[in-house]
Amino acid sequence: MRTTKSSVAEIKARGQLTIPKKMREMGNMDEGSVVSIIPIGDSLFITPKRLELDEARRQLGRLVKASGLSIEKLIDGLKEERAVLYKETYGTKRKV
Repeated sequence: MRTTKSSVAEIKARGQLTIPKKMREMGNMDEGSVVSIIPIGDSLFITPKRLELDEARRQLGRLVKASGLSIEKLIDGLKEERAVLYKETYGTKRKV
């Protein structure tokens, strides 16, 4: 286990606390990461909370943001992709 020196941080007006970069790296925490905060006596224990579904949601959100497309445009694109795939797999519908 890697160790680092303790550090001091200030709690901002809205209750926000910045975790120092070295400590975030040690905990593999990126922007949007979820943490568990556990009170132990007069101390707080902060640990990364790994939820696969939440992590997948965050990664999808990052991809959507990076693409520069709206959700609607992405959904329209999926519909087009499905239509092409359906046609490739099943051909065109027969008229009865």
